[in-house]
Amino acid sequence: MPVYTYRGTNRAGSAVSGEMNATNKAEVQNQLRRQQITATKMSEKGKEFNLPTFGGGVNAKELAIFTRQFSVMIDAGLPLVQCLEILGSQQDNKTMKKALIQIRQDVESGSNLADAMRKHPKIFNDLYTNMVAAGEAGKRVCEPTVPCRPSI
Repeated sequence: MPVYTYRGTNRAGSAVSGEMNATNKAEVQNQLRRQQITATKMSEKGKEFNLPTFGGGVNAKELAIFTRQFSVMIDAGLPLVQCLEILGSQQDNKTMKKALIQIRQDVESGSNLADAMRKHPKIFNDLYTNMVAAGEAGKRVCEPTVPCRPSI
């Protein structure tokens, strides 16, 4: 029977870790649930190796920071291309920087933002790009002398 290692938190919020014999991960999850432990990481012992990621990647925190900064800039009225240029130039992550430069070029060439982001599925998943597309479709146009109306 395989041995699984786990890390998680107990009901009191304290970090716990350990090993457990089980036939599969689902059984480990059930046993941990009975012990009121919420697993945050679980793997079969001996199979914990990590493959190297060549060229790096973009983690969830970096994506969240980008999204928040991008949102603030758009809300402040900066043009889309300028936002992408500024955020791309400030990126420490080379993968994200390269993607933002390409997205800016695609948007300048007439592509909409969601389609430009879809060309980078390792950074922007379907949920993210669909939310951007929905935002673009529901964008409202407001002029100082005319009340807000849906754009066409």
